[in-house]
Amino acid sequence: MLQVAIIGAGFSGLACAGQLRRHGHRAVLFDKGRGPGGRASSRREGDESLDLGAQYFSVRDAAFAAEVDRWEAAGVATPWPTSCHRVDASGDWQEEGDDQRRYCGTPRMSAITRHLAAPHELFAATRVTRLIDRLDGWWLEDPQGDSYGPFDSVVVTAPAAQAEPLLRPHDEALAKACREIRMLPCWSAWVRFDTALTLEGIDADWSVVRFDQGPLRLAVRQNRKPGREHQSETLSLLARDEWSQRHLEDDAEDVASRLTAALQKALATRLPTGSSLPQITASGAHRWRYATADLTLAAPDHRLGEDGLALAGDGLRGGRIEDAWLSGVNVAEALHRTATEA
Repeated sequence: MLQVAIIGAGFSGLACAGQLRRHGHRAVLFDKGRGPGGRASSRREGDESLDLGAQYFSVRDAAFAAEVDRWEAAGVATPWPTSCHRVDASGDWQEEGDDQRRYCGTPRMSAITRHLAAPHELFAATRVTRLIDRLDGWWLEDPQGDSYGPFDSVVVTAPAAQAEPLLRPHDEALAKACREIRMLPCWSAWVRFDTALTLEGIDADWSVVRFDQGPLRLAVRQNRKPGREHQSETLSLLARDEWSQRHLEDDAEDVASRLTAALQKALATRLPTGSSLPQITASGAHRWRYATADLTLAAPDHRLGEDGLALAGDGLRGGRIEDAWLSGVNVAEALHRTATEA
């Protein structure tokens, strides 16, 4: 039985842990966040919640589809959104429709990752700063100097920029792979209104709007997600990659204000004549410094290194949750094969 440390408890790390467990190995997760989820984390505001990062996900791969069916059966995922629109460069609204399967977490995106993390040992709020190769195996060290180990293998699923300094002292090939990955940032703001946001000529149950131009890439109605119908009118506002890069070090309050102003401008032609957005009761913003995989590696979607080190994550495959999950499963399979062939 392998003893495997996994750095990063997002979808890739959790998928890796689950697949290793199915093969009878022990997986221990480490994440610097307060809980599992990575960029699928959620925020609680009183008795209401909102998703800060990934808003929903699509399903294409057959193996991932089977996994999502299990999430749906467990009550932590539901098909959504059902009403999507796109605003083109001229300001015209178009309803989008296709056969793509899309889901969101129920009642929040983090419900899925908490469900996946439940069977595993998880050290949350634990930032790994150093890997140590000792005679009895790999040890992990945190900023306080506390050590965790020993492990036969260490799988790093953290963003490439954070993985690289951990791997560099031990495996230059894996460190080089990290340097070849490029992740783009994303500002994710949210705004809560005192009344419903009504748009002329658009169905009252509209859920998601994509914008072809301007600072905003996406606006998502949190109170239209399954299990949140009782919530106040709250929108998540995801900025475009290039806008996020330019404003990367801006104050979060200023970012929330700018993106709300962009929303007002983008919706101007659909707001009731002579009106503006409803009264704002709360707002905020969260910066994802490593949000989207812009430059990924060629296949395979994981890397096995020297002496039990491995690299996985969406940066090695693509930016979707599905990509992260598949990378995690595949690196676990590779570790299992290596162990059984030894």
